[in-house]
Amino acid sequence: MGQSLGCIQVDQSNVAVKEHFGKFSGVLQPGCHCLPWCFGYQLAGQLSLRVNQLDVRCETKTKDNVFVTVVASVQYRALSEKAADAFYKLSNTKQQIQAYVFDVIRASVPKLQLDDVFLQKNDIAKGVEDELEKAMSGYGFEIVQTLIVDIEPDQHVKRSMNEINAAARMRVAANEKAEGEKILQIKRAEGEAESKYLSGLGIARQRQAIVDGLRDSVLAFSENVPGTSAKEVMDMVLLTQYFDTMKDIGASSKSNAVFLPHGPGAVKDIASQIREGLLQAETVQA
Repeated sequence: MGQSLGCIQVDQSNVAVKEHFGKFSGVLQPGCHCLPWCFGYQLAGQLSLRVNQLDVRCETKTKDNVFVTVVASVQYRALSEKAADAFYKLSNTKQQIQAYVFDVIRASVPKLQLDDVFLQKNDIAKGVEDELEKAMSGYGFEIVQTLIVDIEPDQHVKRSMNEINAAARMRVAANEKAEGEKILQIKRAEGEAESKYLSGLGIARQRQAIVDGLRDSVLAFSENVPGTSAKEVMDMVLLTQYFDTMKDIGASSKSNAVFLPHGPGAVKDIASQIREGLLQAETVQA
C-alpha cells in the first residue's frame, strides 16, 4: 500500500539507493521516505551497513615445499558516505575480496619456511588487511579486521611434525629420568661412603678401647703380682678370652658346629701342645 502511494521504509543499519529515471539520485537514510513513482523516482535497492565476515581458504606452498591451506577471515562493511560506490561499482563483493586475499597470501607465504608461517601469521594478516584496505576503499567498503584463523599443512606433514614433537619430548623425558637416576646413585654412594666412614670410626674407637683396657689390665696385674712379665699377663688374658669365646659358642642355641684346624700341620700343632701341657703338668707334680 505504501509503495503504491510512493512511501518506502528503510530499516536501521541499512541505506537505500534511489534513482530518477534510472539515474542515481541519492541515498536514503533509515526511516520513512516518499518516492513519487509518477515523477520517475524509484528504489534501486538497499545496502546493509552491518559488518560482514568472509572466510577464505587459500592453498599455497611454503619456501620448504610444503603445501598448506591458509584460512583467512575478513570482516568488512559498506560505508554510508560511499554507499553509491558500494552499490554500483562492484557486482560481487565477496569474489573481489577473495581475489585480493589469494593474491597477498600466495605472494607472502612462499617466502617463508613452514615454521615461520605459524610464527608470522599476524604479519601475513596485516599484509592482507593493508592490501584490502587500499583496494576496497575505492569501492566504498571498509576492512574492519583481517585474521589468519587457521594454517593447515598436508596431513602427512602434520603427522610427521607430531612425531618429531613426540620424539623430542620423549628425548627430554629420557634425559630428565637419567639425570634423576644419576643424582639418586650419587646420593646413595655418598650415603654408603659416609656410613662406611662412620663404621670405620666406630671400629677404630672400639679397638682403641680394647687396647686401652688390655694395657690397663696388664699394668694393674704386674703391679699387684710381683715377678710377672707383661708377656705372661698377655698370654693369660688371651687364654681367658679363648675360653670365654668357646663358652659363648657352646651356650648359643644357634651354634651347631665349631671349625677347628684339620690339616696335617694343624694336627701336629695340636699334638705338640697337648704333649707340652702334659710334660709341664708332670714337672709341676714332681
